[in-house]
Amino acid sequence: MTTLSAKDKEVVKAFWAKVSGKGEEIGTDAVARMLTVYPQTKTYFSHWKDQSPSSPSVRKHGITVMAGVGDAVTKIDDLKGGLVSLSELHAFTLRVDPANFKILSHNILVVMAIMFPKAFTPEVHVAMDKFLAALSLALAEKYR
Repeated sequence: MTTLSAKDKEVVKAFWAKVSGKGEEIGTDAVARMLTVYPQTKTYFSHWKDQSPSSPSVRKHGITVMAGVGDAVTKIDDLKGGLVSLSELHAFTLRVDPANFKILSHNILVVMAIMFPKAFTPEVHVAMDKFLAALSLALAEKYR
């Protein structure tokens, strides 16, 4: 599993404190971007009537995703244990290919960099990338 140092965790928590108020926007844009740039991800959302970037379904899922990210920040010391129910949901009920967690993580990073260019320093970039990679691995845990 990706190892987060004490400094990484500190940086993630501090950055999250700055950006969490915009979680809805971050999530909506990240999900919309994922569906546009990686159209193969649309297969998991075929039940949505509208998959366009401005659709209510994209917005709702973006909010859900970022609520999960926020929850993960609070469980940063034990992501695997703290996210077991989300891992089970994605593995057994939703049956999402875990490669998609990395795709969405990438899009979250891109959106954060665009929305917070001054705060998204190289140090923040590295820490958030490591955190989202660790989060992706924790979500993929029940696939093994």
